Amino acid sequence: MQEFGVDETARQHVVEALARADSGAGTDFQRRFDRHFPDLCRLFQSLYGSREDWLDQLTALVLQNARSWQDRPAELKALDAEREANSGWFLANKMLGGVCYVDRYAESLEGVRARIPYFRELGLTYLHLMPLFLAPEPHSDGGYAVSSYRQVNPKLGTMEQLREIAAELKANGISLVVDFIFNHTSDEHEWARRAAAGDPEFSDYYWIFPDRTMPDAFEQNVREIFPENHPGSFIRMEDGRWVWATFHTYQWDLNYSNPDVFRAMAGEMLFLANQGVDILRMDAVAFIWKQLGTPCENLPEAHTLLQAFNAVCRLAAPSLLFKSEAIVHPDEVALYIDPAECQISYNPLQMALIWESLATRDVSLLAQALQRRHNIAEGTSWVNYVRSHDDIGWTFADEDAAELGINGFDHRRFLNSFYVNRFPGSFARGVPFQDNPKTGDCRISGTTASLCGMEVDPAEAVERILLAHSVAFSTGGIPLLYLGDEVGQVNDYSYASEPGHESDTRWVHRPHYPAEQYARRHDPSTPEGAVYAGLKRMIEVRAGAPELAGTRLVDFATHNSRVLAYQRPGEQTWVLALANFSDEPQALPAETFSGYSAAAVDLLSEAALQLDDGVTLLPRQYLWLRVTPS
Repeated sequence: MQEFGVDETARQHVVEALARADSGAGTDFQRRFDRHFPDLCRLFQSLYGSREDWLDQLTALVLQNARSWQDRPAELKALDAEREANSGWFLANKMLGGVCYVDRYAESLEGVRARIPYFRELGLTYLHLMPLFLAPEPHSDGGYAVSSYRQVNPKLGTMEQLREIAAELKANGISLVVDFIFNHTSDEHEWARRAAAGDPEFSDYYWIFPDRTMPDAFEQNVREIFPENHPGSFIRMEDGRWVWATFHTYQWDLNYSNPDVFRAMAGEMLFLANQGVDILRMDAVAFIWKQLGTPCENLPEAHTLLQAFNAVCRLAAPSLLFKSEAIVHPDEVALYIDPAECQISYNPLQMALIWESLATRDVSLLAQALQRRHNIAEGTSWVNYVRSHDDIGWTFADEDAAELGINGFDHRRFLNSFYVNRFPGSFARGVPFQDNPKTGDCRISGTTASLCGMEVDPAEAVERILLAHSVAFSTGGIPLLYLGDEVGQVNDYSYASEPGHESDTRWVHRPHYPAEQYARRHDPSTPEGAVYAGLKRMIEVRAGAPELAGTRLVDFATHNSRVLAYQRPGEQTWVLALANFSDEPQALPAETFSGYSAAAVDLLSEAALQLDDGVTLLPRQYLWLRVTPS
């Protein structure tokens, strides 16, 4: 049968079921069904078409979507219409993200509500609240072992409070972002409890096998993620069966080859969308599809699955966006970024190479990455960050480094040594995560301020903090601040005394709210005030510079490995960003700027420059020059 015929048969089957159900979804749903059902049908059939019941499963999914749309609050339907008419709303140069743990930054959801005036002062338009759903302690993995997607951790508040805060944030121009941990659940989730009890329906929600035959076969190709937690990818259940656990022993991987799992997780997703969540951070996207004989990472079906979830949202929550979290090879990261898949994505390569450039005082790898890997599909955006809640891993491609004469293995060892203060003369005060001193292998924990040397030389640290953020704020995409970084918060070594945190050094860079430092943010004579003033200036300038909207970037050669440069094109004028990563002044001769008219202005300082005189940058200085191509 031809694909058109399958689509038509499926469509008719679903339309008849909708009519019988009398869902009351209305004409808006019908309009989107007519537009998006062919994509959903194609994707769903690709995943599950080998099953005899695939059409019944698809029909049940659409009926579920119709019910979710019917339950969607009127104010969210109005937002859907507004954002359908302005689908690139998140590409605006006024976008600014902030991320925090609710308990550590504000103690509770009510504490978050009380900080909304500060968020407005800062200029936030996007607030990512780190995992806040029910997760068992001490086996919560910082909230990434979810035991209920429909309950907030009672220590933080209630789902009703989250819904109210989402509405209040929207009223203040701030979109709410939460994590959707969809590769796995906690072993204490109701589905997992029923699977552990031997319920065959819920046993099929996970990858559970009666003996080691299939686990051994899978593990011939699958790498260990947390070998210090458990060997391989499977753990033994109490009844002797084996269940797939990619990460920690208490995080059981969901079996998306079962369409019941797809429908169940689509229901959880739409529930969160109807609470007012604007963006879902799709956690661990690289691992969501398993296939024997493969590494079970970055498989084509992982993309199909994300696209199918996206098609579900276009039917029942059309303004919801997905944010990709894929800390994998740079080529693989880009594959998840698409208007029909994940509209926005973390930019882990840029983040890692900003730190690499600070350590080496050489921008070659970062400049290469901006030239080669920055531009992405129209209608999508990077989320650019200097650091996140997680550790820093050196995700550059070895083949890219080799082109510059850099041995990737040796360079990673140097960077690890540098950032954990094992390298002579290092300014950084990071802490190793998953350290192996024998091999030099580890990843890096630490706040931005501590990694930039705040405990060593505060004045230079302030310059490094602002230099790093100048790149994240101007390359194109949504800049994201880990809240507390904007006032130079340093490492919190008391994390080790907190139950459940002692063996995870990442908590060193997840400190509690630094009230005293925030109190000094308006005093520019303090490190806190200097960092805050510098970032506020970037935020204000960026919001007023149309050239800095969107993500398009044009590379620019300075012929100086100490100075990073790139261009952001506008209609008549362009912005040329320059950043000196060295500890010495760097002079760029006039011929470097021969493609521009002589007159330029630095948007940050409002100082006029004559490019035909050349440009000299002080140590760790950055400029955003508005220029006119000649």
